[in-house]
Amino acid sequence: MKRNKFSSFLQKIRFKYRVSILNENTLEESWHVRLSRLSVFIYLFVFTLLTFVLLSFLIYVTPLRHYLPGYGDTGDRAKIIQESMRADSLTRAMELQAGYLEIIKEIVEGKIKPDSVAGLDSVALQQQAQKLIEKSKKEKEFCEKFEDEEKFSLSSMEDNHSGKTAYVFFRPVNGTIVSTFDLSKRRYGISIQTLPNTNVSSVLSGTVIFSGFTFDDEWVIEVQHQDNYISVYKNNDRLLKNVGEVVRAGEPVAITGSAKDKANNGQFYFELWQQGKPVNPQDLIIF
Repeated sequence: MKRNKFSSFLQKIRFKYRVSILNENTLEESWHVRLSRLSVFIYLFVFTLLTFVLLSFLIYVTPLRHYLPGYGDTGDRAKIIQESMRADSLTRAMELQAGYLEIIKEIVEGKIKPDSVAGLDSVALQQQAQKLIEKSKKEKEFCEKFEDEEKFSLSSMEDNHSGKTAYVFFRPVNGTIVSTFDLSKRRYGISIQTLPNTNVSSVLSGTVIFSGFTFDDEWVIEVQHQDNYISVYKNNDRLLKNVGEVVRAGEPVAITGSAKDKANNGQFYFELWQQGKPVNPQDLIIF
């Protein structure tokens, strides 16, 4: 029974029809074609397949692919990121300029005396950077202890046991540590809550190897020291040194931002590396 139904169905779709075109005046046959349901299905399938292949080829080899939603190459993404960083820098510059113009406006209107306004030029910044960080009580105790131990030593800076040079690291900023070093969480530094516009000092003498703006950590400066030490200072508001400049230990290299900065909650971030490996700053520096 099933075989008879299949044979009947197969005969039905293979049954051919004659399609003719007649002359309207003479009723003579001008053209005709014989088609079956199966042949019509095959022709439509082949036509659809060829159309799909042709459109795919045109989209692949022509600029039409750029108009497809969600399409984008790596070059476009890099340009978008670069333009986003540039827009962020321009926005920050516009905010500073707007604040400067607002101060000028208040001076002109007599609301602020000119002598009470802090200058924003490089000379004022350098004068502000000259203010050294006062020593804490722990630092004073450490210095006194160090001077007593090294008073009669012929090699005051040489470790007799390991043969390695010992260094006295300066504290980079004054503040409270709010997040500590933790390798398990891939946290390679410490976060310090500081007061607005606090000087950031180099922990050792060295040479600046990076000074610029990054999308994640804002204004960043890195200093190369002896024995392959590298100190990294992040989340700054302004940088005072450029790449290639030599800095002394304790010399200001940047100025921190304010607590109004929502990106980092006004927290300064510090990292210390040696020979490509992160070092816990609290093991070497008294905060």
